[in-house]
Amino acid sequence: MVVTYDALPSLEHCLESVAGVATVVVDNGSSDGTVAFVRERFPEVQVVVSSNDGLAAGWNRGVSSTASEYVLILNADAWLLKGALEALVDAAERYPGAAVVAPRLLNPDGSLQRSVRGFPTLWRLATEYLYLRKLAPRSRALNSFYAGGFDHDSEQVVDWVMGSCMLIRRSVFDEVGPFDERYFLFSEEVDWIRRAADRGYTAVFSPTAECVHLGGASHGGRLFRENVRGQLRYLALHGRPGEAERTRRLLRAALVLRGRLHRGERGRQYRDAAAWLGSGDVDQLLTR
Repeated sequence: MVVTYDALPSLEHCLESVAGVATVVVDNGSSDGTVAFVRERFPEVQVVVSSNDGLAAGWNRGVSSTASEYVLILNADAWLLKGALEALVDAAERYPGAAVVAPRLLNPDGSLQRSVRGFPTLWRLATEYLYLRKLAPRSRALNSFYAGGFDHDSEQVVDWVMGSCMLIRRSVFDEVGPFDERYFLFSEEVDWIRRAADRGYTAVFSPTAECVHLGGASHGGRLFRENVRGQLRYLALHGRPGEAERTRRLLRAALVLRGRLHRGERGRQYRDAAAWLGSGDVDQLLTR
């Protein structure tokens, strides 16, 4: 299942990688000719045309259009390498308590794309936004959000994985419920995996399966504020009492500092996000 929004340049490679497998493409209001392209180039693919209500909503529409035991969620800017789907299903069979199984992600040049994460907390986000993790990139204490020191060559149970490519167990989806559509883009996968974990299920990283991911191709890095919003929403729902508000204050201070250190578009994104974080408390920001 693939959700797409103006990601036509990479979509053909994505769909070619799952040829022969029943596939659903949910188009979230693309304006680049995606629907016509898929119907002409991949007539066997089911196309669901939708308004752009966010990635979580698109995933829910895609999953509801399937009836298989497992559902592969694949970004439009990602594609499986040979044997990856079979390896994911094999891992899911060997880990019957896994809600999600994810592959090793690679950059287009073949280098590793780190995709394993620790569940967000105030401290873990502080190590990222204040650049503390750069002091010791492989330290677990300073890099637990990005799973510092994680061995990407071994199959392991992990906190959560990036949703660029993940195989979900349909029975768990039916039990846990759909992805939370209050997330527009970013953090919808960690929220769902956390809800599954609260019910005793796990997430598994399996390096025998590999997937290439362009990374940010479909949004071009334009939604930095939405990433911050997703992290705050996660902590409001799953964190300790008051943790989301304390995190808002910390992130605002960190992004003010980043906005002074960086110039150009990157600095502008940080300053814009800092201004947004300073425009209300966390409850106000999450209801706008």
